[in-house]
Amino acid sequence: MTAQPDRALATLKASDRKLARLIDATKPIDPTAWRRARPLGDPFSVLVYSIIGQQISGYAARAIAGRLEEQFAGRMPSPAELLAMDPATLKSVGLSQRKVEYVRSLAEHIISGELQIDRLHKLSDDAVREQIVTSRGLGRWTADMFLLINLQRPDILPIGDLGIRSAVQRLYRLDHLPSPREVDAIGEKWRPNRSLASFYLWASRPTVTSPTVTNRSQVLRKDITRRTTMATTSTVKPELSDEKSRTPATMIPT
Repeated sequence: MTAQPDRALATLKASDRKLARLIDATKPIDPTAWRRARPLGDPFSVLVYSIIGQQISGYAARAIAGRLEEQFAGRMPSPAELLAMDPATLKSVGLSQRKVEYVRSLAEHIISGELQIDRLHKLSDDAVREQIVTSRGLGRWTADMFLLINLQRPDILPIGDLGIRSAVQRLYRLDHLPSPREVDAIGEKWRPNRSLASFYLWASRPTVTSPTVTNRSQVLRKDITRRTTMATTSTVKPELSDEKSRTPATMIPT
């Protein structure tokens, strides 16, 4: 880590004791490596990918994007090329009707000049947001992620991101999931390093651990004991009774 990121991290930790403890308990984050693992490319392609990925898994999004790229020798189409495509062809690669409308709206906004895609890097954060959200299907979250990942802006807090909101709830031990407005207010103290704060908030997500072998064996032994007892004390067929009384705690695959 260079001197400048070191200063940014020190400043961020000094701004919030709770966040400082979280940072100290988290493996150091390399923002460059973090960004490299996310979709990068020309701005239009990135925004198209953002639309493709809405409400589906990353695996499904990559598959659909790959099929779209196959239509253009392994690359994303330009705005003009996308508009020239038959909507039925766009649907055939896996896009829903609504997403077809969204990507076409994006292309139209760029061609009309309403979204100045090639000048976004010259605009302020708020101006970039204003430009992006004019297109159907693109909102504040997409604009924030574009600013954070592709334009590498240092002071972006995606206030609508569920992972960020959940992390803030855990960090401050809130009894509710904070609204985007609440996250925005809490994050004021992290300026001008809210992007770095975002990286650490995402990294703080708790991991779900599988039952240990010992615990799994204990559960299975209890289940076997219960089945044996039922078989000897009930006139109902054991397997039917067990099926009706099974609970999530005992439905552990063997």
